[in-house]
Amino acid sequence: MNYRLCISALLLALAQCCAWAADEYVPMAPDYGNPMMWHTADGDTAGTGADVFYVVSTWETDWTTADGQVCHSADVWNAEHRRRMGIEMKRAAAYMSPGNRFYAPYYRHTTIDTWITANEDTIHRRTRMPMKDVCDAFDRFQAQRDKSRPLIIVGFSQGGLAVVELLKHIDDGTYRQLAAAYVMGYKVTPQDTAECRRIRPAMGETDTGIVICYNTVKDVRYANPIISATCIGINPVNWRTDDTPATLHDTITVRLSPEHHVLVVSGYSGSEYKPYRGFINVGDIHSCEPWLYSECIARNIAVRARQWRKANGK
Repeated sequence: MNYRLCISALLLALAQCCAWAADEYVPMAPDYGNPMMWHTADGDTAGTGADVFYVVSTWETDWTTADGQVCHSADVWNAEHRRRMGIEMKRAAAYMSPGNRFYAPYYRHTTIDTWITANEDTIHRRTRMPMKDVCDAFDRFQAQRDKSRPLIIVGFSQGGLAVVELLKHIDDGTYRQLAAAYVMGYKVTPQDTAECRRIRPAMGETDTGIVICYNTVKDVRYANPIISATCIGINPVNWRTDDTPATLHDTITVRLSPEHHVLVVSGYSGSEYKPYRGFINVGDIHSCEPWLYSECIARNIAVRARQWRKANGK
């Protein structure tokens, strides 16, 4: 009898779930053979740089179609959605493309409303589709690029999650082409490292085939577990994994907490990044991640690309 009750309850829950899902709108998938689905920039005039694959963060909120369906994803065929993603793509390309080739796909990223739920199950369910988009885009990019060049993968926030998922997705041959992967403003969990031996934390400035992960807060108590409950971290200013302080822009002190693996900054208010719906920029300075350290990251991409070429006889 209990068995029958359990089955009935399961079927009822499944029916409710399907009914709920039927009210949601799923945008049409990207076609990564269409140039409109990419932002690219070629700054490698000498042909000696890296190929940078960049994944943008979250730009859309929940929205409703004309017939009343709720959508929890960006629509890559919507010109305004692409325009907003393009703001970040262009800004990232401005410092990552000089000396390199830069590629950023538009994808059906899940909305900020999903992240604000702070529910890991909801986030996991709603990010499956965008992560598949990113993997599809990467496979297209990888199939067409010159594999004698070093590979750099970078992502910010939801894009950082995509970097982690890409490292699980790629094969060993692709991994051997990896100079570095940068997870900006997102976490790498013990489960991630257990699932994927290719997720190896950076230990210094020049190692290759590694993951650079960092999150910035004003104090460790402000670390947002949905984003920054990470098991690895490195200081992108001095490339140390201990608490040795580093000075940025003459007035900002950046120190890594080895216990929490987050960057604690002083001398920088982050006031240009306003708190958003009580979720980000509330003691953390989440929105600064690709921009505050941009000069350090640009230099480091070049350093690790050169080191990869040297190690591989390129």
